[in-house]
Amino acid sequence: MRVGYKWNRGIALFNRFPEKVRFLDTTLRDGEQTPGVSLTPDNKLLIARQLDELGVDVIEAGFASVSNGEMEAIKRIVREGLKAEICSCSRGVKSDIDAVIESEADSIHLVIPTSDLHLQYKLKKTREALLGIVEECVQYAKDHGLIVELSAEDATRSDVQFLKQVFATGLSSGADRICICDTVGVLTIERAYKLFSEIRSTFPNNLLSVHCHNDLGLAVANSIVALGAGADQVHATINGLGERAGNASLEEIAVALKTLYNVKTGIKTELLYSTSRLVARLTGIYPQPNKAIVGENAFAHESGIHAHGVLSHPATYEPIPPETVGAVRRVVVGKHAGSHGVKAVLEEMGLKPSQEQLEEIFRQVKELGDKGKRVTDVDLLAIAEQVMGLKSARPILLEEITVVTGNKVTPTASVRLKINGRPVIGTGIGVGPVDAAIIAVKNAISEVEPVILEQYSVKAITGGTDAVVEVFVRLRKGDLTVTSVGVREDIVMASVEAMLNGMNALVTINNKASRNKPDG
Repeated sequence: MRVGYKWNRGIALFNRFPEKVRFLDTTLRDGEQTPGVSLTPDNKLLIARQLDELGVDVIEAGFASVSNGEMEAIKRIVREGLKAEICSCSRGVKSDIDAVIESEADSIHLVIPTSDLHLQYKLKKTREALLGIVEECVQYAKDHGLIVELSAEDATRSDVQFLKQVFATGLSSGADRICICDTVGVLTIERAYKLFSEIRSTFPNNLLSVHCHNDLGLAVANSIVALGAGADQVHATINGLGERAGNASLEEIAVALKTLYNVKTGIKTELLYSTSRLVARLTGIYPQPNKAIVGENAFAHESGIHAHGVLSHPATYEPIPPETVGAVRRVVVGKHAGSHGVKAVLEEMGLKPSQEQLEEIFRQVKELGDKGKRVTDVDLLAIAEQVMGLKSARPILLEEITVVTGNKVTPTASVRLKINGRPVIGTGIGVGPVDAAIIAVKNAISEVEPVILEQYSVKAITGGTDAVVEVFVRLRKGDLTVTSVGVREDIVMASVEAMLNGMNALVTINNKASRNKPDG
């Protein structure tokens, strides 16, 4: 019988987990290969610091031979003096290895294809020639003082006997670690267990890694099975970033190992949510809302039945407490909400309606939901204030905004606000007019109400070049979050409206909650 967050884990069919699983994070290399993602050296350094604090064992900082910026980023990360081992990826080419040596990385992730498909069509080489390349490259890297992790690209579509030959050649040439790559994500859990068990039995004393892609949605499952079959180290990315369908998700593997298998890792799981947010902001790729562990809805409850359950005892509809990963539980108000959930959210806002008022607020929320509208915290606050006869305060008012953009012109914005009657001016530059305007608003109020923009999305409500757009934002101040929308024909003004609506709600809710706190 399960009680609270505890359950019987049972005996796993695969039980050869190492005493402690090592994590090689490849967000800055394989993750950056996500289409549309390109990180500056500054941003790479910020992520590397966070990964080091998170507790990963190896940071694959990039691909040194790709560009001057990539070389600079790896060098800066190496010189940061982080606890983690710093690694650079390389093909089985001498010039690539020279770039890794120049980058001053501690280790090299030497990726060499082993499937006949890659040998025939990509490398155009025989198996014998490939073994010669493996021997030459590993020896060259070792002669220059690098830790060598030899990865067999497309290993899961390779002849297993030849794969063993490749690893044997690499290890005899000085390789420190070997890695099986499921390059196109075709492993099943049955094949993963069989393959990794066989390679582990063949090379019982060598560190074995698993590197899975998520083309068929099995990357996390296959990674865990590989570890249970005897692999020592797993390659993963934050938010499951990566080419095509991405890589195995670090946060999912780490939490599953900890909570389902009781396996030790060095990962500080309470930092997973903040790490996910940092990577999302810097890459511009946000996890889908229903993403496991770090998605915005991972610990959000709207259904009346679910909300009532978690308010009575969180474990009724949550497998783990949100604090495990540094997240916060949210009860969401909407079409499917129940009165218990609405009441709980209002109390968090510092509002205590009578039963009659609560019923009217609940009715209006349902009415909005039936119209297909997303009910934001700002909507709920406005409804509650109207029903309860409270004065609607807007401590932050927009007086003027100017945005300059154009060809060969850096997008720049300036705003003049009134905060509690006091004039405040803010400026900002961004990658576009919307970004510049939002930065200007945040800068204007930063000294009074510093906030974090956690989510921003926009959709067209009508068609045509004069379309009305709806901008949705989620803002955070400390532990308090609010959602808000702005609707205009001008996307810049819709964005500013959403920001200011949300900021006003934050201030109002924070003030109401503070007044309702008991003394002492």
